[in-house]
Amino acid sequence: MGIGELQERSLHAQLKEWYATPRDRVEVPIEGYIIDLVRRGTLIEIQTRNFWAMKPKLERLLPHHRVRLVHPIAEEKWIVTTDTDGRVLRRTRSPKRGGYLELFRELVRLPTIVDHPNLALEALLVEVEELRCADGTGSWRRKGVSVRDTQLVQVRATRRFRRGADLAALLPRALGERFTNASIAATCRIHPSLASKATYTLRRLGALQVAGKQGRAHLFQRV
Repeated sequence: MGIGELQERSLHAQLKEWYATPRDRVEVPIEGYIIDLVRRGTLIEIQTRNFWAMKPKLERLLPHHRVRLVHPIAEEKWIVTTDTDGRVLRRTRSPKRGGYLELFRELVRLPTIVDHPNLALEALLVEVEELRCADGTGSWRRKGVSVRDTQLVQVRATRRFRRGADLAALLPRALGERFTNASIAATCRIHPSLASKATYTLRRLGALQVAGKQGRAHLFQRV
């Protein structure tokens, strides 16, 4: 599970409660789908992970409705482990920290969706608690500890993206005029695979183009 991929369950409900205003309509049936919130004609969908699963829904809604897709990214995560009776055994902070670039883990599967005139993508940087239980039924990687839920602690920041250029602005100017996936990874302190997802998505959006090669690596430049 990547750092931007959070367990649904409580987190979705808590974000919907945090996001809602008194005049919003909640759980509204539209075009055969249930919409999280409707605000003055805008359909608001909170998607904690797996944008690809939203593809049929977005294809149905976007031609006729304004849609705001809200996605949380775990900037900070606390891991709370309990025993089977619910007693807290330990609470530790995950060394992994997420930022807005984590969006590309999801957008790589729907790379051109942000360019739709009826869509706005809103990313929330959040602090969460991941609740685990030492019940012996979880993954061997976690030594039998199972993940039970993810809960919201606080929303720290929000940022809205309406087109490819907004996403390209996430790449720092310190990269210079031309850059490789490796230089993005080093400058932004992210995994090279995430840098590759970012450049692929931005190329599909027309915000980046290939400008040559450096050895075997592509050189990219902003459009």
